[in-house]
Amino acid sequence: MDAGNALVVLCKSRHGEAQIIRARLEDEGIPAALSYESASVVYGLTIDGLGEVRVLVPESYLERAQSVLMDNARAESEGADDLA
Repeated sequence: MDAGNALVVLCKSRHGEAQIIRARLEDEGIPAALSYESASVVYGLTIDGLGEVRVLVPESYLERAQSVLMDNARAESEGADDLA
């Protein structure tokens, strides 16, 4: 994926969660990449934005990626309601 035309679709504070989101997008045929400071992974730092992981997608896929993530969030929310 060309980082020059990539846009941030989501930011997460945990690397593992961001990897799951990237895999979900890729499962839908959306190219995705993660951007983060390596120190946050090596040292586990999560202060002052060091632990922030940005999920990037090409500009042409942004709307589709946002839709997939919204549908995912909605499904998770409905699932949580079922557990209550």
